[in-house]
Amino acid sequence: MRDGYDTIGEQYLHDRPDDGHDVALLDDLVGRLAAADLVLDAGCGAGVPVASHLTDASLAVVGLDLSRRQLTRARELRAVRHVTQADLAALPFRDETFAAVVSYYAVIHVPRTDHHRVHTEMHRVVRAGGFALLCLGASDLPEDHDPESWLGAPMYWSHFDATTNLSMLEAAGFRIVWHRLIADPMAHGHHLFVLATRS
Repeated sequence: MRDGYDTIGEQYLHDRPDDGHDVALLDDLVGRLAAADLVLDAGCGAGVPVASHLTDASLAVVGLDLSRRQLTRARELRAVRHVTQADLAALPFRDETFAAVVSYYAVIHVPRTDHHRVHTEMHRVVRAGGFALLCLGASDLPEDHDPESWLGAPMYWSHFDATTNLSMLEAAGFRIVWHRLIADPMAHGHHLFVLATRS
């Protein structure tokens, strides 16, 4: 995945719409946070449009991604305050560091056998009363290796169905606030978007 997004990063940034229903969901989260709250964008890519939307709303955004090239671009575009290269299943932050964690189109690229660990790590780094706004799989897909993908680079997807994902989040300690099926902005089916809170 790191090599793939290193390769297609600029094309993805160019093609990715910044005004879809997925981006509009961020406003709900912003309304629950205070100015200057620290937010982690886990799987931030180049930081546009998700991290930049949060930054424009006066939140302090830390961008995390596997792709060093994508993180460099996020810094150049001033979409984030800080960047960290790391794995979603091993977040390099202290407990209860963030007011919220946001993750769009990243968990679905992680082997689903690791998803419980990803959820528990996100729960760990969010403060009590904080939030997670996550994009997860809507259907059952054990593994999908695509050697060329839609932009010409190797890609990998793996996820559970919506019901299983909601149960896993609750098992990790989150309380579901709402969940919605949202069309992929690049016409790749639908994804489960969940807003959850750490009680």
